[in-house]
Amino acid sequence: MTTSPNNDWVALCEAKRNAQAASIPPSWVITPPAPDTQLNVLDIPQTCGLLTPRELEITEFGARDVSELVEKLAKGEWSSVEVTTAYYKRAIVAHQVTNCLTEIFVDRALARAKELDEYLAQNGKPIGPLHGLPMSLKDQFTMKGLETIMGYASNIGKFAEEDCVLVEMLYDLGAVPFVRTNVPQTLMWGETHNNVFGRTTNPYNRGLTPGGSSGGEGALLAMKGSPLGIGTDIDGSLRIPSAFCGLYTLRPSYERLPYYGASNALTGQESISSVLGPMSTSLSSLKLLTRSLIDARPWEKDPLVVRKRWCEDEYKLVEHGGGKGMVFGVIWDNEVVRPHPPLVRAMKYVKQALERAGHKVIDWKPLNHIDIYKNAQTILVADGGEDYKRDCALSGEPLITSMSPEAGAHPIPGEAAHSMELEVSLVKTLLWQLHNEKRALRKAYLDHWNSTKSITGTGRPVDAIISPAVAYTAVPHGLNYDSFYTTLGNSMDYACSGFPVTFVDPKLDVPLPPHEFHNHEDEAFYKLYHPDLFPGVPVGLQLIGRTLEEEAVIRMTEIVDSALRKWKGENGLQ
Repeated sequence: MTTSPNNDWVALCEAKRNAQAASIPPSWVITPPAPDTQLNVLDIPQTCGLLTPRELEITEFGARDVSELVEKLAKGEWSSVEVTTAYYKRAIVAHQVTNCLTEIFVDRALARAKELDEYLAQNGKPIGPLHGLPMSLKDQFTMKGLETIMGYASNIGKFAEEDCVLVEMLYDLGAVPFVRTNVPQTLMWGETHNNVFGRTTNPYNRGLTPGGSSGGEGALLAMKGSPLGIGTDIDGSLRIPSAFCGLYTLRPSYERLPYYGASNALTGQESISSVLGPMSTSLSSLKLLTRSLIDARPWEKDPLVVRKRWCEDEYKLVEHGGGKGMVFGVIWDNEVVRPHPPLVRAMKYVKQALERAGHKVIDWKPLNHIDIYKNAQTILVADGGEDYKRDCALSGEPLITSMSPEAGAHPIPGEAAHSMELEVSLVKTLLWQLHNEKRALRKAYLDHWNSTKSITGTGRPVDAIISPAVAYTAVPHGLNYDSFYTTLGNSMDYACSGFPVTFVDPKLDVPLPPHEFHNHEDEAFYKLYHPDLFPGVPVGLQLIGRTLEEEAVIRMTEIVDSALRKWKGENGLQ
């Protein structure tokens, strides 16, 4: 932790951490293994002795299929109290080994679960489509009576007077919000560390990052400490932690889902909107949450939400050949940074699986990706970091400018840790020019996509694009600064999903020989790959659809996932 002339923030952070520790029931405290003795902690819930066999059964079941878990809750086969208790205990275990949580409010959540059980018993029907379901939320979604720290010491002691629209709707839909999860200071990092709660680690390997900024959600969900979480994404913050932690996610288009009332960074920057979306080990969660929120008419509570109802024809892929004989483009290399060998292998797996299922896969030719990236990043730093500096100044805490640990940083030969650059990049009058440039880039990409109609053989353009979400898998703390693949979706406002494919295998994922590099980042990423550093960590990809095409993206992700599972089964692969 960096020192500051004003040390009041240090006492604030210590008091908040002590309050968090006191919110954990003493009987739920375990003795976690030291990080240097056990890197992979995925088995701790089964071995620590805290969860009963019944609680393990519940949490393992929910990790496989959230929609079936909701059915059991709606029918009263499992009570919300027992399900919430099981997940709470598993979440607390996950926190003790990965430091993934911020707000812990056991009594409040269990009281809510008890109310739902009583309602079901008295009325013989559930409150809504999420009845009794415990849900975790990124530490941006304000809840009445709770602090929303959002990675800043200055937010300690500030209690929300009302729920944000999302939380209000989740209560109406019958859900049980039960924990909130850690984020990086400023939110604008692909890792998760702040001065208040500290660093969150990846449960597959605690020497690696779970990603960010929804990294607390990523770590918690990978530990099966929640059946369904909600994160946010302005530059990859849903897809990056999902890729690093083996999860499914959906990055919807701007304003499709309700964001009003949530805390945020860069408030007022509206050219590239932050969006919220589901994260889970269960693919069924994508449709469950998205449809539940849309069917509840969020535009009546959030004035920015697009007035678009759930479209079943879009989900049935009426405009995509009914889901038969589709054509997918694959971005093997976006001509900015080349993906590491595990990502290339994952894309080959998906290509073979889709072709085996009767679909066509073609090479996607990138267009203006470096220009899109530069335009987006310039927009996001247009205030020269004043937003971050202002929030830090309120408490006197220092601005974190590197995610590298002060001790124990992993040595990568030839690679230096990335630091946040906070130089004023333009004057305000030039921001309009950036917006105009962004519109031109969107139009060019739209035309480029539409032009593929001439080569697909279906009479329509490519149905969706498959690409890495990140050029590499989870990396040592301080070394993740790749949003070169996710920025495309945020800047072009494409609906995107993330899905797991495989795991790193050093025998299969051998380093590539030296080659000509696109740029210095491409060279740095090449030097970062050491296969023995990443064995067994998840390898995930993203599926990119068109703007406001969430229904179709969800269904196409289901088709890809099903084809992949069948193909891997036929070939004896995991």
